[in-house]
Amino acid sequence: MTSGTKPGDRPPFPGEFGWQNGAVIDLPPRAMQDLSSLRAFAIPGQLSFRAGAGGLVFADIDNPGGSASIALQGAHLTGFHPKAQREPVVWLSEKARFAPGKSIRGGVPVCWPWFGAHASEPTFPAHGFARTVPWEVVDSGSADGATTITLRLVFSDATHALWPHDTPVELRISVADALALELTTLNAGEAPVPLGEALHSYFHVGDIAEVELRGLDGCAYLDKTEAFARKQQSGPLRFAAETDRVYVDTRSTCVIDDVRLRRRIHVAKQGSASTVVWTPWADKAAAMGDYTAEGWRSMLCVESANAADNALTLQPGEAHVLAVRYSAEAL
Repeated sequence: MTSGTKPGDRPPFPGEFGWQNGAVIDLPPRAMQDLSSLRAFAIPGQLSFRAGAGGLVFADIDNPGGSASIALQGAHLTGFHPKAQREPVVWLSEKARFAPGKSIRGGVPVCWPWFGAHASEPTFPAHGFARTVPWEVVDSGSADGATTITLRLVFSDATHALWPHDTPVELRISVADALALELTTLNAGEAPVPLGEALHSYFHVGDIAEVELRGLDGCAYLDKTEAFARKQQSGPLRFAAETDRVYVDTRSTCVIDDVRLRRRIHVAKQGSASTVVWTPWADKAAAMGDYTAEGWRSMLCVESANAADNALTLQPGEAHVLAVRYSAEAL
């Protein structure tokens, strides 16, 4: 088990992330999330809000570097497209369902405060509840070519029934020619708290059968398709069937080489000791109901996580930051 760090002890992020070190969660007054009040967070020409599919509210970011959309339900980033790329970097299913309380297929779901099945309650939702409940906008800004928005999970009686801990959690999203996300969890209670988490990123690829994933050579992993058998990776990953693996004790950057789209996607991370790699392949995708017939071919999940062997324990007053940066370049 791995513990987090106290806010004051947290080391600064490397310069590539472009984030300032500072207070983790300062708990400003709760923001009302109707479209009228959200205008206070709008940035003319860069950040706007709208009512979208399924009655959900979305934040749209558009600047010279890139564009993105975020559903306030789940703080769920549903798309990211750098202006220098012909194709989006983040994938969203053409059959994604948008409805209150339902998860969205694609984008970057926030898996929190556990990853996968709950350790002791089989009826609790897989991957926690963060991706299907309201979040509120608490901050926005623009600097150095990037547009940022910060959202905080809104707890309720329903969430407290699943998670009785005092753990404020925020997601900061920064959009430019690269995409950066920073998920911060604070244990504001008086007892240790177990925590599992992941940024379940779906990346857009030309054809999954032509993709190569590098950065995990030599790493141990749990193979969910074989009853969580423990194995070791040898060389880069290539895909010819359903793949569902939790790579443990790895903090390295992963690289997706995509010959069809002639580009390379870099998946850099901090505060994450697990990498989850998932592609459903044809049969499982068909059974899920929110993929088009060939939609599974154009996506690959490379998730930055703290799961399995690397689940966290936060001590009272401790915080943990899971940070990622996604960028693309020509192959």
